[in-house]
Amino acid sequence: MKVLICIGHVPDTTSRIKFTDDDTKFDTTDIQYVVGPYEELGLTRLLEIKTQIPTMKITAINVGLVDTEPTLRKALAIGADEAIRVNTEAVDAFTVAKQISEVFKSGEYDFIVTGKESIDYNGGQVDGMIAELLNIPSVSGAAKFEIDGDKAIIDREIDAGIETVETSFPFVTSAQKGFAKEPKIPNMRGIMQARRKKLTIIEPVEQNTVTQTGKHYLPEAKGACKIIDAENVQELVRLLHEEAKAI
Repeated sequence: MKVLICIGHVPDTTSRIKFTDDDTKFDTTDIQYVVGPYEELGLTRLLEIKTQIPTMKITAINVGLVDTEPTLRKALAIGADEAIRVNTEAVDAFTVAKQISEVFKSGEYDFIVTGKESIDYNGGQVDGMIAELLNIPSVSGAAKFEIDGDKAIIDREIDAGIETVETSFPFVTSAQKGFAKEPKIPNMRGIMQARRKKLTIIEPVEQNTVTQTGKHYLPEAKGACKIIDAENVQELVRLLHEEAKAI
């Protein structure tokens, strides 16, 4: 069994976000990058399943330039068997989906796991686009994941509760909270082994860029916080009515 796990190369959540080129590009200066948290959960669960299916081969994949390789190496340190970097800038979700779908077709993989969304742009589009390009089933927002013989059993959260879906290979699913209990942290042995694991760099297939970034905006600064005495309900109501216009 062969599986692709998509690895997001995203800024640490403590990073201070800035933009350059008239706010059209993200400023990468002094930014610490990490594996996306949903992708960490996806990889962790695959490693748990591999203890039951030792023949499973887990390949981490990222669409990005050379600066994304340390993030792929971390995925290898966590436990992925090998890694692939598609050597092109991830300008939008369609670029990522197109390149990953081509790798999937050429590698005879059984299924793909992505994160629910990246934590920088929060698009949540890649898994659905991959499924459409490959014409395979897609189960998004998976909160529980099992392999049972030649099919997968996936729980996903819906408005009315939990929906359980069964699908045969091949398919794509996106991991969210609950996919694994806690992300696996690489240990020293894993870090040392990652240096010897195979990281393949492949050139992208040709495709047209279909989107263009117009401008980035930072959230508006939060206003000053007013502390109201717990006993002064009348003043709280007045402020909500006259200043916040909430009532």
